Formats: sequence, structure tokens, C-alpha cells
Amino acid sequence: MNVFDKRVAIAAGLTIVILAIVAWSGLLGFRSNESGVIVLQGNVDVRQVNLSFKVAGRIAEMMVDEGDKVETGKIVASLEKSYFADEVRLARAREAAQTAVVARLENGTRPEEVAQARAAVSEREAGVALAEATLNRQEDLAGRGVSPHQRHDEATAAAQQAQAALKSAQETLKLAEIGPRREDIDAAKGQLEAENAALAQAERRLTDADLIAPSHGVVLTRVREPGAIVATGETVYAVTVTSPVWVRSYVSEPDLGRIVPGMSVDVRTDGGKTYRGQIGFISPVAEFTPKSVETKELRTSLVYRLRVVVDGETAGLLQGMPVTVLVKTGNGS
Repeated sequence: MNVFDKRVAIAAGLTIVILAIVAWSGLLGFRSNESGVIVLQGNVDVRQVNLSFKVAGRIAEMMVDEGDKVETGKIVASLEKSYFADEVRLARAREAAQTAVVARLENGTRPEEVAQARAAVSEREAGVALAEATLNRQEDLAGRGVSPHQRHDEATAAAQQAQAALKSAQETLKLAEIGPRREDIDAAKGQLEAENAALAQAERRLTDADLIAPSHGVVLTRVREPGAIVATGETVYAVTVTSPVWVRSYVSEPDLGRIVPGMSVDVRTDGGKTYRGQIGFISPVAEFTPKSVETKELRTSLVYRLRVVVDGETAGLLQGMPVTVLVKTGNGS
């Protein structure tokens, strides 16, 4: 090989090395200039949300299709609601019945019930008087041998039964005058709370039969169709969230001290459109660096991931789109 060939080979080798360095820097996605602006390369990162029902059921209606825009709070799908409505009516009926039970116990015994219990005591007292008079007559007749002893025994039993009936009526009167126990009232109130909770749960299930968009976005995929039976948590739509839109980029270790979260940036697409944004997050962990080796030469290859939040209008920024981020540092270093 002559001297000219050697020179050509050396020049070609240097060109390859330079191109490799430029390509390596471009892949890492960062560079800075000396005009006080750090130029970073990144990609748009748009969040995706999978929408699903909180309850199981049969889909009755799908309101949007792929490509449609949705707004926060908008109903995008509904389940058949007849079963959920029946649960609500049943829970309301049980709550109303238990409410009446609590009111009855808290109001206590009605005056008419107390009067009825007193009348029953008077009736039993009259029965006792009659039974005792009959018993006295049978004792006299049995003593003179006019009446058999069996009738005397029957009169004795009748008198005892009358006394027992009177005692029962007197205790019933006491209960009527005292009214319900505090424990019974508390138990009824506890049951009423349970019925209230069951009603709230039934009403919430009825509300959850509507699938509501959590934020502004665009329908990316329509997974299910009307008539399909879906389980709880089964994806119905995949929605791309239009706000906020982030840009994922990386900054080199030498430029790390020149930027801080909150700094304003310009996000520029390859088509020439510029968006305003700000640095929202800088990772504290370096990337693309060997774990066990950190020589002086390798320190300049340290990069840190950062997130840029795009402000205002984000139309035209699509998932994965390459963009250029311009960070104005205010100095010429």
C-alpha cells in the first residue's frame, strides 16, 4: 500500500469515527450550543386510558366510535338498566319499612293499647273473682257430701288458671306502660342504617351502568359492541388522552446543572410547528451508563431522562412523534 492509499484509508477511518460520534449523540437525543439554548431531541408521549364499566351487564348502547372526540363527564356507553332499577326499588321499599319500624318503637305504646291492656286486666280480675266464688261453693258442697270431689278439683284448677291469666294480663299492662326497650330501638336503627347503605349501593350501581369519560380525549379503539355481556373491569374503549401531552427527552450530564423543573421551553415538530411547554420532571437516575465502570472519559455520556409538559393547544402532537425541544438557559455557556 502506497502513501496515498494510506492517507485515504486514514481519512475514511476518521470520517467513520466522526459520523459514529454524531449518530451516537443523535441517538441519545441531546446536544447544546453556545448561544444559551440547549437543544434536546425527544418523542411525544400521550397517555392512553382503557375505559370499562364498574358493574357487569349487557351493553345497551355505544355512543362513540373510533376517532371520535370525547369530553370529560360525557357518557360514552350504557348497560341495560332494568335490573339495576329493580334493585333500587327493592332497597327503597325495605328502607321505608324499616323506617316505619323505628318510628313505631320511638313513639312507644299508643294510649289505646295501654287502655286495651288495662281492660284485659279488669277482665281477668273478674274471671278470678268468679273462679274463687265457684271454688268456695264447691268446697262447701263437697264438705257436706252434696257435690263430688271431682267438681271441687275442677273448681280449684279453674281458680288457678284465672290467677295465672290475671298475672299475664298485669305483666302485659306493665310492658305497655313502659314502652319498647332501648336495645330494641337501637337494633331497629342499626337495621335502618343497613337498609340505607343497601339503597346507596343500589343507586350507585344504577349510576355506574353509564360509562363516563374521565377526561378529554380521542377514541383509539372500540373494543365491544351493543348486546355484548361484559364483566366488571373489562375494556370497552381505549382512549388517547389529549391533555396533558408530554415529551420524553434526555439531557447530558454537563448540561444537567443548567436546567431546572419549571423552565419554559419550545417544542418544535419536524413540520415546523412550535408549541410552548415547560420542564416538569428530571429523573435523578442516570441512564445509558455502565453500572460498574465510570471512568473520566465515560462521564460525558451520562444522560438523565426528563419530561416536558406541553401547555395550551396540543393538536398535531401524536404518540411517538419526534420533536426538538429548545431550552433557553439565559447564558452563553
